[in-house]
Amino acid sequence: MRLSIALVAALLICSKAFPQEIQTVFRPTHASGGYGALTNKFTTIRGEYANIAGVYGGWFVNHRFLIGLGAAAVTNDIRVPAEFSANPGKRMSYEYGQAGMVMEYVVGSNKAIHLVFHAFTGAGFTVQYERYNHGDDYSPWGDDLDPDENWFFVAEPGMQVEVNIFRWMRLSPGVSYRLAYGSDGKGMTDGDLRDMTYNVTLKFGKF
Repeated sequence: MRLSIALVAALLICSKAFPQEIQTVFRPTHASGGYGALTNKFTTIRGEYANIAGVYGGWFVNHRFLIGLGAAAVTNDIRVPAEFSANPGKRMSYEYGQAGMVMEYVVGSNKAIHLVFHAFTGAGFTVQYERYNHGDDYSPWGDDLDPDENWFFVAEPGMQVEVNIFRWMRLSPGVSYRLAYGSDGKGMTDGDLRDMTYNVTLKFGKF
């Protein structure tokens, strides 16, 4: 009886002293998940207020690193000055958009409040168009309009303060700085496109 008690006690001590997970050569070393995000940015283009709505998402590795894709575009009216209009005599507006790769590094993902370092790199574009509220069959780029299509490179590093609302949802307000290289649109230089951006982001997924 005493021998049985001593044996059980020894087994319990050993189970506490050594790791319970068995390590193998081919054991996966990283946990992974993924999430998608809806974001709204507040910034300026050519000194005018610009509201930019976007989406992004991707693969979340080891509760630290996201790699994925994203896209965003301006939703409000940014008027083209008459001297830069691609179609003189018509009231034109600028459209801005961007699409490319998104990366995030999350510091302390399991904590209720933590930091996220965010970076976007990809293509940006601007076009000029007539902003009307016509039916679905109306195209803002008619045959008689020059859209002044303009493509360039965009890099946007930033940082977020992230709050874990639920296990599957996070709120991430943050700031970033948009850099543009190679823009040659009418009245739309690199300097016109560069500025601070303030954003609010909701993330959904497996963290």
